[in-house]
Amino acid sequence: MGMAASQARFLGLTARKTNVEYEGQQINQQRTTLSNQSANYYNQLLGMSVPVPPSVADYTKTVYTFEDGSLSNSISSMIAQSNGEYLISYTSSWVDDFAAVSAGSSIVTRDKVDADKNNEVTNTYNNVVKKDTGKKDDEGNTIYNFTDANGNVIVAGVVEKDGKLTDGTSNFTYSGNTLTEKTTVNYNIGAKGLRPMGASIPRAADGTYSGNDEYLKTLSKDQLDKLEKEEAEQIKILNAQYGDSTWMVRYVQNTSTGTWSPYFYKKEVLDNAIYSDTGSSQSNIPAYTIGSAQKTEEVKGVTARLEQDASGRIINVTLNPGSDDEVTYAVTTNTLTDQAKYDDAMNQYEYDKYQYDQSIQEINAKIEIIQSEDKNLELRLKQLDTEQDAISTEMDAVQKVIEKNTESTFKTFG
Repeated sequence: MGMAASQARFLGLTARKTNVEYEGQQINQQRTTLSNQSANYYNQLLGMSVPVPPSVADYTKTVYTFEDGSLSNSISSMIAQSNGEYLISYTSSWVDDFAAVSAGSSIVTRDKVDADKNNEVTNTYNNVVKKDTGKKDDEGNTIYNFTDANGNVIVAGVVEKDGKLTDGTSNFTYSGNTLTEKTTVNYNIGAKGLRPMGASIPRAADGTYSGNDEYLKTLSKDQLDKLEKEEAEQIKILNAQYGDSTWMVRYVQNTSTGTWSPYFYKKEVLDNAIYSDTGSSQSNIPAYTIGSAQKTEEVKGVTARLEQDASGRIINVTLNPGSDDEVTYAVTTNTLTDQAKYDDAMNQYEYDKYQYDQSIQEINAKIEIIQSEDKNLELRLKQLDTEQDAISTEMDAVQKVIEKNTESTFKTFG
C-alpha cells in the first residue's frame, strides 16, 4: 500500500472510529434515560399501598336494647357522671300501622268533559265560604278552600283562572248555601274514577251517597260521616309524609276478603303528567295507601343507672332514678353488624384491588419494555466495542505502514 493510499485509509478509519464512539455515547445516554425511567417505575411500585380487605369486626358493635311495651329501644350513647349515674341517649322504634306508604304506580287516563255537557251538581251546605289558605300555586294564583260556616272544608285547592274558580278538574260557582260543581276533567285508573279528597261527599236528602262510586254506594249516612273524618286525617298523614298537596282517591275491593282499601294520588302529579292523544299518561303515576311502616325517634340526655354483671355486661337500666317516674328495664346485649356498610367496604376493596393489580401489570409491562430496549442497546454497544477494537487494530497496522513508508522516503533522499 502506497503512502497516499495508507493515509487515505487511516483517515477513513479515524472517521469510522469517531462515528462508533459517538454512537456509543448516544447509546449510553439512552441507557441512562431508560435506567432513570425504570427507577421511577420501581419507585411507583414501592410507593403503592396494597389494598386490605375490610374486617367484619370493624363494622360490628355491641348493642344494648330494652323493651317498653311495643317500643324497642336501642342505647346509642352512655356518658358517665361523677355520681356513678349516666346520661344516655337511645333510639325508640315501633311499627306504625296507620302510616302513608308507597303502593306502586299505574297508568292513568284523563278525559275532558264536553263544555256543553249537562253534568252540573249542586249541593246545599250551612253557608258556603271561599277561604284564602294563604298559599299560592306555581303560577302565583291564590289557593282557596270552600268551607261551610263551621270551617269544614267542602272543596280544597281551588284557584281563580280566566274568571273561573277551578281545582283543575271541576269549575265551581257558589251562592249562599249552595255550591255548584261542573266537572271539566276526569282521571281514571282502568274503569274507576278518582275522587278529590278533602271535599264533602255528595249526598241525597237522606244523607246517603248520591253518586256512582261503587264503594261509596255501599256506605250508610253514618259511615259516610266517618269516612269524611277519616279522609281528613289521611290528608294530614299524606301531607306529613309526602309534602302538602291536593289529593285524589279511589277505593279498591279485595276480592278475597271483600274489604276496601284507599289508594291516593297527588293531583299536581296528575295535572302535570304528559298524556297521549288517547288520554293515557306516558308514565306510571305513583300511588300511596295506608299501611304499616317502621318509625323511629331519638331520645337524648336521659339520666340512668346501669347494672352490670361480673363480666361488665349491662343487664338492667333504670331511667330517671330517684324520681317519681323511675322505671327499670331488663337489657339485652347483641352484636350488630352493619352489613350494608361492610358490603360497601368490600365492594370498594374489590375495586381498589382490581385497580392495584391493573397498575402493577401496567408498570411491569412498561419495565419489561424498558428492559428489552436496554438489552438491545447493550447488544448494539457490544457490537460497537468489537467494531472499535477492529478499527483500532487496523489503524495500528496502517499507522505502521505509514511510518515504514515515511522511513523509506527519508532513506531515499538521504
